[in-house]
Amino acid sequence: MPGTFEPLPGGGAAVALDDVEISIIRSLAAQLLELIGPGPAEDASADPLAELFAEGPSEPPSDPVLRRLFPDAYTDPSEFPDTAEQAEEARAYSSEFRRYTENDLRAGKRDNALAVIRSLDELTIESGGDGVGGGVLKLTPERSVLWLKALNDIRLAIAARLDITDEEDSEILYRLPDTDERKPLVMAYLWIGGLQESLVETLSD
Repeated sequence: MPGTFEPLPGGGAAVALDDVEISIIRSLAAQLLELIGPGPAEDASADPLAELFAEGPSEPPSDPVLRRLFPDAYTDPSEFPDTAEQAEEARAYSSEFRRYTENDLRAGKRDNALAVIRSLDELTIESGGDGVGGGVLKLTPERSVLWLKALNDIRLAIAARLDITDEEDSEILYRLPDTDERKPLVMAYLWIGGLQESLVETLSD
């Protein structure tokens, strides 16, 4: 079980994590939460009714990581030929789509990252409260899906920071010398990818 998810009897998944791995995943999930930002409900003065009908942003985020997590909806050149008129139409459609969907998308990604942090906190408590030595993380089928989504978002975020857009970029980064300052982030990218892949396989069985 070390390092990879395995199925649990009756559904769900389990993985053995040491204290360093727990710390890394928690830190990455917390950074993702910080990047996504707080939800409207976290403002004590927020009006629940106003929140229900609140519109989101109409322009894509300036941060490249957020642009990767919340891409434009209409960017396929086959749908919109490369003409000024069609390009403007694509921007208008993307803006409208973003306005009515991004808040919900952010809330979903926020919930997924929170599920990861809460699971790790519960594991730390179960293993004695200090997290030393780690333990076996056991996820219900429902929480496994949340973890899968969060791991995907974390991997996308790291890929954006490393400017990975295709497999060729990945291959170059894999061969970085240990002295390169990007090496730890590349190793985290590979490890999270392996966890994600094993969880996909586990839930597909």
